[in-house]
Amino acid sequence: MRHASIPEALSRLDAFNRLWRKRRVFLAVFLATIGVAVAALVVLPVRYMATASVIVAEPEPGVANTSPAWAQKIGDPADLESQLLVIRAPRLLRQVMNAPGVVPAVIEECEHGQLLGSAGRCESLSGDPTSFIEYVDTHYAIASAGRSRVINISYQSPLPGVAQRLANALTNAFLDDQRNEGANGREVATSWLWQELQQLDGQIRAADDKIQQFRRNKGLMRGANGPITSERLTSIGQQLAAAEAARAEALARLKEIKSEQERGPSDAPSVLASRTVADLKQQLTTVSAQLASATTVLGPKHPSILALTREQGLIQQRLSDEMQNIANSAQKTFDASDALVTSLKKQMDAAKADAGSATIDEASIESMVRDTEIKRQQYADLYKKASELETERRVMLGSTRLVSLAELPNKPFFPKKLPFLAAGGTLALILGIAAALLADQVYPPLEYGATAKPRPMRKDAEVVPAGAAAALRGLEKIRALAVSRERKPQRAATSGTGTPILARLPRLRRQQAVSLVGAIMQDHVPLTLAQTLDLAEGHRAFRQALGDLMDVLRIGEGEPGRCIVVTSPASGEGRTLTTLALAHHAAAMGCRVLAVECDLQHPAFAHVLSLTGGPGLLGVLAGDIAIRDAVIRTDNPKLDVLVAGGASEKAADRLARKSLAQLLSVFRSYDVVFIDSPLPTRRHARYLSGVDSTLLCMKGDSTLAERMAAAVAAVKALGGSNVAIAATMVEPEHGTLRQPRPVPAEVYARAV
Repeated sequence: MRHASIPEALSRLDAFNRLWRKRRVFLAVFLATIGVAVAALVVLPVRYMATASVIVAEPEPGVANTSPAWAQKIGDPADLESQLLVIRAPRLLRQVMNAPGVVPAVIEECEHGQLLGSAGRCESLSGDPTSFIEYVDTHYAIASAGRSRVINISYQSPLPGVAQRLANALTNAFLDDQRNEGANGREVATSWLWQELQQLDGQIRAADDKIQQFRRNKGLMRGANGPITSERLTSIGQQLAAAEAARAEALARLKEIKSEQERGPSDAPSVLASRTVADLKQQLTTVSAQLASATTVLGPKHPSILALTREQGLIQQRLSDEMQNIANSAQKTFDASDALVTSLKKQMDAAKADAGSATIDEASIESMVRDTEIKRQQYADLYKKASELETERRVMLGSTRLVSLAELPNKPFFPKKLPFLAAGGTLALILGIAAALLADQVYPPLEYGATAKPRPMRKDAEVVPAGAAAALRGLEKIRALAVSRERKPQRAATSGTGTPILARLPRLRRQQAVSLVGAIMQDHVPLTLAQTLDLAEGHRAFRQALGDLMDVLRIGEGEPGRCIVVTSPASGEGRTLTTLALAHHAAAMGCRVLAVECDLQHPAFAHVLSLTGGPGLLGVLAGDIAIRDAVIRTDNPKLDVLVAGGASEKAADRLARKSLAQLLSVFRSYDVVFIDSPLPTRRHARYLSGVDSTLLCMKGDSTLAERMAAAVAAVKALGGSNVAIAATMVEPEHGTLRQPRPVPAEVYARAV
């Protein structure tokens, strides 16, 4: 985007210039309008407003109005509009007229209005309802409150008591009308519903007697959950299922025992479950073990062998007898289960026959019961509706209920001072601007360069040409500086003290200013250091200046361990930004870089680089940590940082007594060490001694040449050598300025 020149920016302020030229007309109209507003505030009669509120389509208390018609009434805006028309109806205003104390209050208000010069026929208000309605209708204000169902009934009057009485009178008349409207209809509906309920009650009693008589004649008795035949059939079915399951289990057990008996010693689960069989098997095992042991020692005819053999045979015989007993028991269990199943099947067939014959009778009873239940439901619904209508009739409040009655107004409704004066001020501002612009159009000023008649010069006018001339001379200096810079060879400039100016770092802005107002606001809303560092990385001219600095300072030329101090004579001259920008640029070029923060009074590295806090240089000076261990690694593997670690004025003074070169001599493994350090207030000759170069950052403004000698002398007094200057915050250079349209000289001088 091309830079806009100052005259071009000023040309966009033509409307403000016109207002300034006719400022007297503006002030005259503005003050006159304000005066009229203040006079009107004093002269206009004071009026009070009293407001009562009601809510419409509100369900009655204790009654659930859930009908679709009622729901539609609640949500229908047309119903609210109809209620507004009802409140304004002459019928209700006649009821208001009949309320006690209303007519004398209206007559008192009318007579008070006559005292203030208002017209009205007060005498006819007491006897002529039409005149009364026409008079009070203009004072009533009836409107809904926002999107709610609340209606505000207001009355305006110069007397606060009359406003309260009239607002409450109309509110009470509307509530009484709504209450009486629904009472008559509910009484008629309630009488009809009670007659219908008596007829239904007689029909239901007769139907119940008929059902019970039929049950007695058919023998259809009911159990706990249904007819007795059905419950009996269900019970037999359950018993039959259980008996069949038991028979199947007994049959399986019997087959298992018989099959095991044929194979020899039984291992069936039913046999093993017997305690006797278990004991016999244990005895058999013991005797068999003894017999085997004795056989190895004694002969076959030895009495002990013979006795053990007989005992073994007896145990086996008892085991066989016990297994036979178990088999016989299983057979008996199976026979009993089979007999029970046969008996239950016969009972099931009989129960099915009984249930089948009772089904027809039950169907007839169900039909009778269904008709009776329908009538009973009708009876319940009608009884509920009759009870609701009776309750509504007794506690009838209508579909509208009171929210609040009007209170006695203490503050006047009209005129209100603050809104009135605010409206007057706004109107005065609009009329003043319109009058000034119209006057400037009717009486235009002389064009720039036109010949005008000579007139006496006032004091304030004598200053304007001088300011304009100074501004023009400043613009010519900028043009000459741009031309001279284009003609200079690309080499480091030299100041009057012999100190070279290595680079001119441009001023960084968030965006280019397109007008003079934008440029002024840009100067008054400075960027943070982190934002400026981000802008520096994407600024081509800034990067080019950093590259020139690296070339002149011989950074990255194979000479490791270079120690460069970046300092400035005062704060706010771009020292920290230059240090961090050089560190990032050198790291991007492949150098191993260490950035050291020696500003112990105003540390900024940790915040700008988003680093976690550590002891830093403050901890090193206190002896809490070694200087190598205080180094913090950043996301860039080529860049390490030694932060200040906190703010301490005493530590800053202690650091100023040391030699930076000796303190940081352990970091010779880095390609370059950048040290961000302010100039100490106390002069210690060894502070900068031993460093390779000292880069002095100074604002590149018009006072650069004047401040340069003192700043260089201060650096050399601290032992600095190889001092160079970097001009910072240099305004961007422009090419040929575009010729603007003529602008009055006084406007140009004021803007600059």
